[in-house]
Amino acid sequence: MNTSGNRFIVVALYKFVSLPDFRALRQPLLARCRTLALKGTFLLAPEGINGTIAGSREATDAILDYLRAQPRFADLTHKEAQAHECPFHRMKVKLKQEIVAMGVKGIDPERRRGRHVEPAQWNEVISQPDTLVLDVRNRYESDIGSFRNALAPQTQTFREFPAYVEKHLDPATHTRIAMFCTGGIRCEKASAYLLSQGFEEVVQLQGGILNYLQQTDKETSLWDGECFVFDGRVAVNHELAEGGYEQCFACRHPLTKADMTSAQYQPGVSCPHCHDHLTPQQRQRFSERQRQVQLAERRGEKHIGGSGNG
Repeated sequence: MNTSGNRFIVVALYKFVSLPDFRALRQPLLARCRTLALKGTFLLAPEGINGTIAGSREATDAILDYLRAQPRFADLTHKEAQAHECPFHRMKVKLKQEIVAMGVKGIDPERRRGRHVEPAQWNEVISQPDTLVLDVRNRYESDIGSFRNALAPQTQTFREFPAYVEKHLDPATHTRIAMFCTGGIRCEKASAYLLSQGFEEVVQLQGGILNYLQQTDKETSLWDGECFVFDGRVAVNHELAEGGYEQCFACRHPLTKADMTSAQYQPGVSCPHCHDHLTPQQRQRFSERQRQVQLAERRGEKHIGGSGNG
């Protein structure tokens, strides 16, 4: 990967681990991140930690050392990418009930989840004719890139995944499922859910798409397109460099240059993917927000909550 000119390290991490004191962890973590001039978001919940942050090499190394010094996070793994500009506007540590929201009680990836498959074995696994290759991401993600022959449920949020499974998948028919997502975290919960519903053989891509792209030569890759990421880069290509998409604020769908020449595209307000679905109230709200963004730009400021991970 060509890293020339990249000034920021982007670190993504998660760990499912019991954190009954998750509320008490927030302020010390936020203070340490701010001291290190990091930006991004951490989520803390009773089930663990999830986050993507960006900063200098020294700062990102320091926050990883800080976390791993705590016994519960000692074996924490992470993935890295690089960016020319910081893809986040500020540093946030949020308290949640789930670090990835599915909305189904009793799903515990710490106790039971699918078998992990390393990127080196992934091509062989998904090339088997009896394997259903399942993309557990949302429609706006899978629309710009996925593995060949993968089934994309076309969900709008991860909370819709259980309903999709109930309606479209059958343990008696789909006896072998190989699933993937961006960094692996949604697969932890999705595989645990499938196993709880009677699906017997469920495997998941270790480290997700980002890990696969990092470890797999483009010549042998079964990935087509770009990979959506939840920050200001919008998408990354096979080399994990910033991709060629912008993003619609209203619906989050990645936009091509052709999309942005459409009569249905209004910056910050609508795009061809959502133009016909917005309510008058949404249009008014998005228009006012876009006006605030433009005013901030004229003052030479960044509008918090502008293009980015929302």
